[in-house]
Amino acid sequence: MMTERPLVSVVTPIYNGEAYLTACIQSVLAQTYPTLEYVIVDNCSTDRSLEIANGYADIAMRIRVVSNSRCLPMLENWNHALRQIDPSSRYCKVLHADDLMFPDCVERMVEVGEAHPSVGVISAYRVDEDHVNLDVIPYETTFISGKDLCRRRLLGQPDLFGSPSSLMLRADLVRGRERFYNEDNLHADSEVCLDLLRHVDFGFVHQVLTYTRRHNEAVTASARKLNTHKASHYVHLVKYGRYFLSEPEYARQSKRARRMYYRFLAEEYLQSLLDRHSHNQRDAFWGYHRAQLKGLGQALSIPALISASIAVLYNHGLDRLKV
Repeated sequence: MMTERPLVSVVTPIYNGEAYLTACIQSVLAQTYPTLEYVIVDNCSTDRSLEIANGYADIAMRIRVVSNSRCLPMLENWNHALRQIDPSSRYCKVLHADDLMFPDCVERMVEVGEAHPSVGVISAYRVDEDHVNLDVIPYETTFISGKDLCRRRLLGQPDLFGSPSSLMLRADLVRGRERFYNEDNLHADSEVCLDLLRHVDFGFVHQVLTYTRRHNEAVTASARKLNTHKASHYVHLVKYGRYFLSEPEYARQSKRARRMYYRFLAEEYLQSLLDRHSHNQRDAFWGYHRAQLKGLGQALSIPALISASIAVLYNHGLDRLKV
């Protein structure tokens, strides 16, 4: 049993989250862990989100509501929300407004954090809409070297990060970064884990502790439209590969990742010649991927794109595309 109950800051950034916010708040109030504050940051919602949050704050002293004076871009608002945590909190638990925590989530995660002082990021099994995932490590393992975990990830092994709602973080790591999330990367949640785990270790609870909701309004839907995960794999490998991989491993993986990325871009280019997507859709797609490459100090390589397009047509013809 823990003799000390460190303060945990639970943070929910919201924008028009009326449909799911009540269930989210109730899942925090149902926590078995007593020493927590709950910070809800409303990003100028135009629905009843702020009204719902204030209604709960009126009856629950642990809830603090922050209302933004102007509407911020999503990732900027996430960073703004994290800056509202109590200066004395030891742990920070993000919970997005459309997600849920099961009652002993905070308690179980804090137990792992307190048992392993070098752990800075803690995860657990989760219900991902209609199935359980993140169940990829041996049951007896509650501690993993941060560098070892990231090495496995960059070599293509299954994910353990999940989403921000899946994780608990040491609050000093949150306070130690001016911008916790990279606001130029829609997959900033994975990127920040790779960055943090260069210096801290990873804890895991073998229990289902969170629920992630999938719906058309979620950021994952926008990510799918732009296929941002294809860029993120290549970007993360280039940015962090040399921290976690040997030089031969990095050379091999980065070459393979670049080839696969350009193959994906080539398929998208060839598809655009056949379909009737609007100029705005195409511009948004190519604008995003050019920006990701620019962030690595690279330009979109036209020769590589042409070569990949020829390879796609040679190997698969038009059958690979959605004609």
